[in-house]
Amino acid sequence: MKIISYNVNGIRAAIKKGFIEWLQQANPDVICLQEIKANEDQIPTEEITNAGYPYQYYFSAQKKGYSGVAILCKTKPNHVEFGAGIEHIDFEGRTLRVDFDTVSVMSLYLPSGTNIERLDHKFMFMDDFQSYINELKKEIPNLMICGDYNICHEAIDIHNPVQNKNTSGFLPEERAWLDKFMKSGFIDTFRSFNKEPHNYSWWSYRAGARGNNKGWRIDYCLANENLKDRLTRALILPEAKHSDHCPVLVEID
Repeated sequence: MKIISYNVNGIRAAIKKGFIEWLQQANPDVICLQEIKANEDQIPTEEITNAGYPYQYYFSAQKKGYSGVAILCKTKPNHVEFGAGIEHIDFEGRTLRVDFDTVSVMSLYLPSGTNIERLDHKFMFMDDFQSYINELKKEIPNLMICGDYNICHEAIDIHNPVQNKNTSGFLPEERAWLDKFMKSGFIDTFRSFNKEPHNYSWWSYRAGARGNNKGWRIDYCLANENLKDRLTRALILPEAKHSDHCPVLVEID
């Protein structure tokens, strides 16, 4: 099973940049999208169906043109869970899960901390999400949480760690939370296959950051440790340029 996660920074904008044609070429079994910034009735679902993804699930934010997640599947899941049952998480359309026979896949869009108010919200989200996942793992042991975590885990995951030590996305408290979250039973699938630096999934639109590969790795496919022996490959796909992010991929038996 090939699973891709991609923050498209507006699905309609990404489609205008060739996202659907790219999707057909990439050919994942499941793709998790974040920051779709649209409601289902604003999305060309028929075109996506014709591209090979008849099973489409969208969980949009209450605020139009903001946030939102989606999952597109080639085969029908056994169950779809819209949201986490936590008001402030679901209001912004930040989690969506599909369950198959031997694996469940979640699309996650964790908030950014662009100002003090949003940083406080981000920490509340992280605490509540950790509690939610701790309980969910008891019910769903084979869980893959794919998405934009808006946190670089370690210095290797950001091009300028010293300069950004006081920037949201690389704050010590954020990094400590992500580290603890992984140690609660999740594998950073990309790092299990690749220990090299200069591998990023997001670049600022400013100052030619992407062309100079001055990026951040904030998009992850985290696999529950039960899936460890089924992991076969994990990659970052920087050649896909429909967004300020790029897709991340994991394959499992």
